[in-house]
Amino acid sequence: MASINLVTEIPGPNSLAMVARREAATSRGAAKLTQLGIESASGAVVHDVDGNSLLDFAGGIGVLAIGHCPPNVVQSLKDQAEKLIHMCAIVGTYEPFVRVAELLNDVTPGDYAKKTVLLNSGAEAVEAAVKIARAYSGRQAIIVFEGAYHGRTNMTMAMTSKYSLFKKGFGPFAPEVYRLPFPNIYRTPMGMSTEEYVEYAIGQLENAFIAQVDPSAVAAIVIEPVQGEGGFIPTPPRFMQRIRELCDEHDIVMVADEIQCGFGRTGKIFAIEHYDIVPDLVTTAKSLAAGMPLAAVTGKAEIVDAPHPGGLGGTYSGNPLACVAAIDAIEMIRQPGFLQRATAVGTRIREHMENMQAENSIVGDVRGLGAMLAMELVTDRETKTPLSAAHTSQVNLETLKRGVITIRAGLYSNCVRFLPPLNISDDEIDEGMTVVAEAIRLVNQIALESS
Repeated sequence: MASINLVTEIPGPNSLAMVARREAATSRGAAKLTQLGIESASGAVVHDVDGNSLLDFAGGIGVLAIGHCPPNVVQSLKDQAEKLIHMCAIVGTYEPFVRVAELLNDVTPGDYAKKTVLLNSGAEAVEAAVKIARAYSGRQAIIVFEGAYHGRTNMTMAMTSKYSLFKKGFGPFAPEVYRLPFPNIYRTPMGMSTEEYVEYAIGQLENAFIAQVDPSAVAAIVIEPVQGEGGFIPTPPRFMQRIRELCDEHDIVMVADEIQCGFGRTGKIFAIEHYDIVPDLVTTAKSLAAGMPLAAVTGKAEIVDAPHPGGLGGTYSGNPLACVAAIDAIEMIRQPGFLQRATAVGTRIREHMENMQAENSIVGDVRGLGAMLAMELVTDRETKTPLSAAHTSQVNLETLKRGVITIRAGLYSNCVRFLPPLNISDDEIDEGMTVVAEAIRLVNQIALESS
């Protein structure tokens, strides 16, 4: 039985009315990728205010690893709301706060004593990781990479790439952030092998310690094991290994930003586990708490303990409702069967994407890890010229018309990314990807005719 059920055009009249109210009442600066008004959702299916049912391949931008409204989480939230909605962990301690920290310490990589600090958002977690690394090392400099996305606060905007979308008009930004080239394998320079390109990027990283900042001044190197907003680009293993080696050599804190790629998305609890490398700190958010606002920094106890008492924390950090949702989410995601299913979801989606690549010249690359996947769209496979953001947006508009929610990504805004709930069924995958294939064929034809 099909999951997509459309009774009006998408968006329908009630959705358009709701979005009009939103636009009248809220800042235009707050991003809005669709014209949908949402009524409810379950698993991988979303119901809009016009009575349409759609498949969600955006997953709250990576938040919904265990699906929309999982019954156990809903029940835990109801039970907790009857006992304690808010206390503030600065004022008092409550069981869910302690338990979620214990679970994070348990599942995060590293055979050493670990501690956790709980926060509200991914950007807040990254900023806290910077504070922790600076307090521990007594240094100020932070190294990040081209294509990275780390958040929208002033500090994390300084760390984030893609200037025009996230940073334009908001400066000046926090100082002592050094951005280095990232080896995007798809864009290996002509005449270079993949291995040569990675070694070249490593050479640039090493040269930066002479040309840009002395390693004795560097507090942390922060890297996404799989770049998210940058286009779902896995870090090459040799590059990741060299970062770990340099951090060890120079006593630099290695921070893995797992906010989008963590919690089962790649088929392991953390994407860094694909590399057999243990970072010093891990930042998490998104799927950590099944849709509730919760983030964390977890890592070596001696490092996490470096800030002075009162240097970390916030009014809502570790809210009881968010914590009980996280407890359920972690316990579900850590199960071997769940992680195996995540891998299977990724394999099935990738097969569909590779078929699209074979049939449509605009699909230049298919990439990712596990069920964190993207296709990069180009005008020419030889030159790899990015397809326009307008044409890429047209793909997402066409999938939406047909009942599938997809969203963009990429430094050039020319990628379509896939982050479906990991409890999506095979039939739902096939149904949704059939729609995506229709949209790709249509835009491929439009792009050919306009070239």
